[in-house]
Amino acid sequence: MIFDSYEAFRAVNFTAKVCILGSGPAGTTIARKLGVAGIPVVVLEAGSREFSDDSQDFYRGATVGDPYFDLDITRLRFMGGSSNHWAGWCRVLDSQDFEPKAWAPDTGWPISRADIEPYLPEVHDILELPDFRPDVPISDDIRWVQLIKSPAVRFGEKFADELDKSRNVAVVLNTYATELAGDGKRVTGAKLWSNGQDAGSFTADYFIVCTGGLENSRLLLWSNQRSNGGVVPKATALGSYWMEHPTFEGGNAILADYSAFEVDATNEAFFSPTLAAMERLEIMNFGIRLIETPYPGVKRVIADLACTAPEMAEWVSYQLSQDLRCAAQLYVTWEQAPLASNRIQLSKADVDHAGVPRIELHWKKSELERRTLLEGLRLFGTTLVQKDLGRVRIADWLTNGGDYPTNEELAGHHHMGGTRMGTDVIKSVVDANSKVHGMDNLYVGGSSVFCTSGECNPTTTIVALACRLGDHLSKVIGVQKAGSAGRPRDRHRSPPPTTPAPVGYERPSLPSV
Repeated sequence: MIFDSYEAFRAVNFTAKVCILGSGPAGTTIARKLGVAGIPVVVLEAGSREFSDDSQDFYRGATVGDPYFDLDITRLRFMGGSSNHWAGWCRVLDSQDFEPKAWAPDTGWPISRADIEPYLPEVHDILELPDFRPDVPISDDIRWVQLIKSPAVRFGEKFADELDKSRNVAVVLNTYATELAGDGKRVTGAKLWSNGQDAGSFTADYFIVCTGGLENSRLLLWSNQRSNGGVVPKATALGSYWMEHPTFEGGNAILADYSAFEVDATNEAFFSPTLAAMERLEIMNFGIRLIETPYPGVKRVIADLACTAPEMAEWVSYQLSQDLRCAAQLYVTWEQAPLASNRIQLSKADVDHAGVPRIELHWKKSELERRTLLEGLRLFGTTLVQKDLGRVRIADWLTNGGDYPTNEELAGHHHMGGTRMGTDVIKSVVDANSKVHGMDNLYVGGSSVFCTSGECNPTTTIVALACRLGDHLSKVIGVQKAGSAGRPRDRHRSPPPTTPAPVGYERPSLPSV
């Protein structure tokens, strides 16, 4: 069932055992799992069926530190969440990404890749993916890896009919949970704002926060402040260890034979380091995206090499005599080490229309990240030389120690951390089952639970973790008879809102992630 207003939902007297906040990949996946298990669920989605400027305004915030995207542009606030600007790139975190790195403090997960492996077939169905192929060693240091570009599933579109027909899942649009109330052991209710006004409170037996990799921290920070620690009693790490995937063009390459590497349908190939290489150089994981440069660009690359790397002249001259036609751009995306100083805070000066403090994001790249970028490109270049496959020219700003460019991608629009998973309550917010430490009925879904980011796009891992959490909760709550609906008992303790939902929208130019 899908309702365009809280008032319409309230009129049916549907009683949900589980309340999920957010209808993005995590929230929708968990809701579908619970619904199939016969557990009545309500999904509260702050936005409507389509983009609107009014809804998007709630996401405005400030960034302190390195240049970053405007916070109201880097995510979306309507049904399906930020899957609505997802580019469809898929890969699961590597096994090594779950393991601690001795040279990078606070790395490692309380679960392993094996814990999400059983859910990957289901993830492939959800994201419409073929099976992933194994990595291919190029050298002892570099491996070819596969990133699959899926059809870029929009969760709000793909699953709308299924959710609308479900008797166990109710999706309520235009309804924003401004805060949770709690007594230090359980969430006792959620305060709602719907269609521009206070909509009272809502209760359920279980709450799952799936509002995104920034908003999860914002909601829990504000709720904890309002309830004097009653929602996240172990809150030292709340909002901290936030991560992104810095993304820049790190250089270019001349290749002896472009066909030496398998490329995808858009003539791109992807490479990552081996664990042995990361350990030896004490760097983080990274991904190099090799993009074929059209033939006219080859002359420019060769000219740059001749001026800045004359030692390559002999090799280039030989390749030219062999009718060299291959050049490539090298874009690098890399893993950001988890640092407590990279964090989400509540603004002390600015609030949204519902009175909730906006986000103040503190984010800076560390020297470890810069070393990962530089050493990663050197590693790739060394492999090409050893295999006589090509030569790499690293960008001047990187070799000269210059500032990061401000006219490039900057990062991946990948928001991770802030409510990270772990066993140490000082350095994590949720346990291995995504339950908030010290709380009996509060869980968190989405990439905010990531302990480390790896180098790949997070959506595939987000959906795998959501399938796992949905399966876990189905067992915890107890499976009801499939197809049964919630009992008609009114648990809404406030008059319904009367302000109509805003009508009309204009879709802006949005980033692809």
